[in-house]
Amino acid sequence: MAHRLAPLPYDYAALEPFIDAQTMQLHHDKHHAAYVNNLNNALADYPDWQAHGVEDLVKNLEQVPEAIRAVVRNNAGGHLNHTMFWQSMAPSQTGEPTGAIAQAIANTFGSFDAFKQQFNEVGTKLFGSGWVWLVLTRDRTLRITTTPNQDSPLTQGETPLLGNDVWEHAYYLKYQNRRLEYLSAWWNVVNWDEVNRRFQVAHPNALA
Repeated sequence: MAHRLAPLPYDYAALEPFIDAQTMQLHHDKHHAAYVNNLNNALADYPDWQAHGVEDLVKNLEQVPEAIRAVVRNNAGGHLNHTMFWQSMAPSQTGEPTGAIAQAIANTFGSFDAFKQQFNEVGTKLFGSGWVWLVLTRDRTLRITTTPNQDSPLTQGETPLLGNDVWEHAYYLKYQNRRLEYLSAWWNVVNWDEVNRRFQVAHPNALA
């Protein structure tokens, strides 16, 4: 198969009590796995497209054959977004960014607390299923944005640095309809080392 589901970089229960083990197992082994399987099935009859990486597929959706474009959009996006999501979290985190991304957040939003508040508000107000993101724009500024379903900021020419999944399957077993509670708890497991790495790759001239 062209695309594969990588194992989680930590145990299912590693993010407890903020994200429960059952949610992590279902989210990764069922939901994410389905995106990968659906993507491979869609590409099965298009060998030229099987060699394309998932990020390349998402960035170049308009070139994907029309017969499979919608399926690729949803499932390549789901695969890409979730892969990034697992890497964006880790156990035993401090809850505070450091390095270049910390300075950039403070410069853009005034403070980390102000950034978190705005991010949570945007995520809470997003109607239906989708993602809330911290992105680096084309002019190398930070912005909070959302995408519906499994769309990626890459399709708008923006670089996703951090994204939170606000589909109900990401939080409903523990938080039910309390999306804001989930968003607020999630900051305790954000892997800021990874976010800072992404920022410095996308913006190598950022202050260290």
